[in-house]
Amino acid sequence: MTYVVTDNCIMCKYTDCVEVCPVDCFYEGENTLVIHPDECIDCGVCEPECPADAIRPDTEPDMESWVEFNRKYAELWPVITRKKDPMPDYQEMDGKPGKLEKYFSEAPGEGD
Repeated sequence: MTYVVTDNCIMCKYTDCVEVCPVDCFYEGENTLVIHPDECIDCGVCEPECPADAIRPDTEPDMESWVEFNRKYAELWPVITRKKDPMPDYQEMDGKPGKLEKYFSEAPGEGD
């Protein structure tokens, strides 16, 4: 099992989760985070830390595409281990539908 970041992180990018990760498996894009599924040790400490409820276990239905999404971008983006401010309009964007299609950016973030 692994944990993955899903679309509700897009345009919110809370980083509470990265501070508690014992293996530093979060990677930062311009407007979202991902978890490297091969580095995640399945401890689950990140899931309750996400205010947007965007971190899910891969054992939930229909998570296969999110595992591959997280793997793809974790291999392209820089690691992030420290908490940063969320995106400017995070409160407005939290829970908004269609974020992957409308707002996702493949650009890397700054990392640490």
